[in-house]
Amino acid sequence: MTAEQVLWCVIGLIVIAIVFYDLFQTVVLPRPSVGRVQLARKLVRPMWLMWRWVSQRTTRLERSEARLAAFAPIALLTLFFVWAAALVAGYGLLLTGLREQIRPAPQDLITTMYISASTLVPLAYGDFVPEGGLARAVIIAESATGVGLAAIAITLLFSLYESFRAREELVVSLDALAGAPPSGVQILENASLHGMRPELKDTFDDWRKWSAMVLESHLAYPLLIYFRSSHDNEAWINSFGAVMDAAILIISTVKDDSEGPARLMYKIGSHLVEDMNWVFRFKGSDDAIVERAEYQVAVERLVKAGYNIRDVEAGWKQFAELRSIYATPLNQMANWLVIPPAEWIGDRSYLPHRKRSSRIRLRRPAATGEAKPTS
Repeated sequence: MTAEQVLWCVIGLIVIAIVFYDLFQTVVLPRPSVGRVQLARKLVRPMWLMWRWVSQRTTRLERSEARLAAFAPIALLTLFFVWAAALVAGYGLLLTGLREQIRPAPQDLITTMYISASTLVPLAYGDFVPEGGLARAVIIAESATGVGLAAIAITLLFSLYESFRAREELVVSLDALAGAPPSGVQILENASLHGMRPELKDTFDDWRKWSAMVLESHLAYPLLIYFRSSHDNEAWINSFGAVMDAAILIISTVKDDSEGPARLMYKIGSHLVEDMNWVFRFKGSDDAIVERAEYQVAVERLVKAGYNIRDVEAGWKQFAELRSIYATPLNQMANWLVIPPAEWIGDRSYLPHRKRSSRIRLRRPAATGEAKPTS
């Protein structure tokens, strides 16, 4: 082998090793890769920015939502296409260095890429036959790689959609209690109205387990974050935020037997928000987002619903302190993902703010439609 052929082989092996490493970090390893450079992370975020911009170039909200919902599946297919193309290139470069062991000998790089692509798929027609031992080993390895890549793709699809189904199941079931879009205050109102206050414990327990499930699955496979709910006025961020709001209202404001489960839900939920904030690399803030007047309205609604209220002033301070842990990250996530706004989450540009300069306000572009106040 000449020095040039050795160089082709070395470059091909490096490309193949990089793809294998990235596949392992992104797909096989069931945990976030801290401090690692991943193709998925470098590719998905720019894709989303461009896709979001294009999707919002319409005044019809339903059309924009349909386009946004298509992003995650398309991004997943794009990732596998890029991995496959990189493997074809890597093995093609390797075969270029071993072209003397193939009959007839390929004359250029395009031909070796063709041999590589037809082997990975595999669609080999027998027009090129490896005769040397190394060339045969490369062809066998690439064919096995193609089978393995297909198996990984199928397995990942089933895993992602199972995690998506498990996430959305509880989101849909919360509609009856929290409304659509969901509201933490409405959760407590409906629980009292329908004589379901004892069931609040089960609600917080279920969402504590849900938070742990989402924490594990969405950190391992961050692309799940971009899978949108399939029902109108629903979003997993809004539902989660509504349950968190209900939990801190129980902790800070309302006297109820569900305080214990609410505290546990808040702890796990705060952990989820913290780690999601790490994934998105958002800047932190201690703003509770909800203003004092809005809190007072919530208290009046809860009194009408039949709840016993603690000291309102002390309750407001504790409420604001607890909500400041997760409010800004949730609003930033809602803004990043263009989630339909809920009562205390998402676009709040329609609300009058007395201190606009000190308030973090995350606006959705006007192309998605004007948000309307929720009750």
